[in-house]
Amino acid sequence: MCGIAGELRFDQRLADVSAVAGMTEAQSRRGPDGAGLYSLGSRCFGHRRLSIMDLSQRAHQPFIDNLLGMGIVFNGAIYNHHELRAELQKKGYQFSSTGDTEVIIKAWHAWGPEALQRFYGMFAFALWDRDSGVTYLARDRLGIKPLYYALDGKRLRFASALPALLKSGELDTSLDHTALHYYLSFHAVVPAPHTILRGVRKLPPGSWMKVYPDGDTSIRRWWNLEFTRGEEDERRSFDDWKGAVLDTLRVSVRRRLVADVPVGVLLSGGLDSSLITGLLAEEGAHGLRTYSIGFEAVDAEAGDEFHYSDLIARHYDTVHEKLHIPADALLATLPDAIGAMAEPMVSHDCVAFYLLSQVVSRHSKVVQSGQGADEVFAGYHWYPPLTDLPATDTGVDAYRKLFFDRDHAELRALLDPALEIGDASGRFLAEHFGRPGANSAIDRALRLDTTVMLVDDPVKRVDNMTMAFGLEARVPFLDHELVELAARIPARHKVANGGKHVLKEAARSVIPAAVIDRPKGYFPVPALKYLRGDFLQYVRDTLDSRAARERGLFRRDAVEHMLESPDSHITPLRGSKLWQIALLEAWLQSNRL
Repeated sequence: MCGIAGELRFDQRLADVSAVAGMTEAQSRRGPDGAGLYSLGSRCFGHRRLSIMDLSQRAHQPFIDNLLGMGIVFNGAIYNHHELRAELQKKGYQFSSTGDTEVIIKAWHAWGPEALQRFYGMFAFALWDRDSGVTYLARDRLGIKPLYYALDGKRLRFASALPALLKSGELDTSLDHTALHYYLSFHAVVPAPHTILRGVRKLPPGSWMKVYPDGDTSIRRWWNLEFTRGEEDERRSFDDWKGAVLDTLRVSVRRRLVADVPVGVLLSGGLDSSLITGLLAEEGAHGLRTYSIGFEAVDAEAGDEFHYSDLIARHYDTVHEKLHIPADALLATLPDAIGAMAEPMVSHDCVAFYLLSQVVSRHSKVVQSGQGADEVFAGYHWYPPLTDLPATDTGVDAYRKLFFDRDHAELRALLDPALEIGDASGRFLAEHFGRPGANSAIDRALRLDTTVMLVDDPVKRVDNMTMAFGLEARVPFLDHELVELAARIPARHKVANGGKHVLKEAARSVIPAAVIDRPKGYFPVPALKYLRGDFLQYVRDTLDSRAARERGLFRRDAVEHMLESPDSHITPLRGSKLWQIALLEAWLQSNRL
């Protein structure tokens, strides 16, 4: 994985090489192993490299194929690049490198945008044609790899991280009010194409953009997740589904071993990461490195799950490392973790992943992680109530009550009255639930969570925090074949017995029952949920700062009310509403906005 950047000018001027160099350098932590720039008249591209496949200079980027007249900057991993290479060689293509980057160029030349359907992996790239002047931007099916851009009449600039775009200057950095409504409703999720800043957009997952030399652009969707199932799917037995899930997950884990460096595991001690560890052990991974993190407890809420991660580490004899973070170290790390966020992310475990990645990166360059299983296999507590709704109920009102951080009235009471803001989140939910391809409330919720909420919360969180230390995180539960299989499984097989039923039963042939039958846990960072002492003071200082007061985003009486009793302001998903608004302000200040 890497960091990419570029500028495409439409006004007959040369691309600003210094601006691209600045955006590229701003992503140096994403790619500590090398850097490159390539300028071609009105176009300039930058790349920071994290060497995972083909460690030689032959795979250096920007990668230029002079024979085909094409070039690319690429962030991600194509797990089936060996198979694609063999297919392309039969067509007569010759290769100078052994990694996946060159395969993308040859595949695009051979098949055009249809090549995207052949890629198994995670990716965001910019690919250009020398002679036509056309540039293509593309993003993987589930948005595992990010791609931000700023477009106006003169140029398009893009990067792997929003703060990198800020380094280029000349952006509209005013707050996007629609995005702000999303942020305060969806626990900081801002669905594409929006970002919290009006002048920056992100390419939606499963989409590609075509950019002409005159600035004309078009975006097309190349992948959609359907929750429709035929009669054969409905008749299929539970045991058949269970077997299919395990077989497909095995393939997914095996695919994500493709690398020229060892692969470890972020082991929380939950079902998902434990199952990945067990399947890697089945693949014969010797000396497998696993990593866990824990924090101080607050009141009765535990700060670690070491009991379960230790159990799995012993069971599979992994090289296991535990990291316990005292409260003062957690607090000291907050500004750095916030600075590593491409967008403000309120989830408590951001800082956990940041600290864990710092340690893991000393020993490993690639890890597998369990993100996505709860959305793909219905593991969250808000799914079962949606299965009880009548077929005539779209599920919009129920989902809103179960999932939203606050209703529109509370949101308006929090914001400065001068802000004119409509119920953008309610409209978004109704529109998404109204799309064809899902015929029940539970399937509509699972589709939304898998294709939107997952992308801009857990997936983005892991990418940002791991890449802050040049660590590549791979997510087997987001293999598109596994996700498509899960979408076809009737919801009753997923939500039963506390959720993820079919996955739990599939796991019984692999990992100890004690991990499967334990109460569901979450990556615990209780100090950021129940704000006390120095943590509460940090929040107060942030919201009382001169920058926050001059911005005037939140009503002072609402802020003071929350500061008086932080524990009284917890979202339905058990997050702190006070931390949510403080985090947004801290992120804006971190980026000098």
